[in-house]
Amino acid sequence: MSTLLLITSAPTSIHAWHALGLAQALHAKKQEFRVFFYQDGVSVANQLQWFPDDQRNVCSEWQKLAIRLPVCVSAALARGITDLENAKRHQISTHNLAEGFELVGLGELADAVESCDRLLQF
Repeated sequence: MSTLLLITSAPTSIHAWHALGLAQALHAKKQEFRVFFYQDGVSVANQLQWFPDDQRNVCSEWQKLAIRLPVCVSAALARGITDLENAKRHQISTHNLAEGFELVGLGELADAVESCDRLLQF
């Protein structure tokens, strides 16, 4: 059974941490799953986000999974997150998309929804 985890909650939300926990469990059990970061969930891909020493860094936890981490390009740009290619295209002075994440269009979400057996939104 394939699962799509649609992460729409900000990285500071408990829901974002539940999504990560489920992804880690699915990964450990070698179960098929995909993720997609959308709405406020795209903020997890901001490499400039700072975390105090007493808090876990949700971005690096996702990176440790070493899976594909697609991020909605429109939602990311609207929240000040961009890769080098889009920074050049939109004349933004720098890029801040964290390593391992990639900006993609909503067509990818549509494909993922169509091909999954279950969808869980966090």
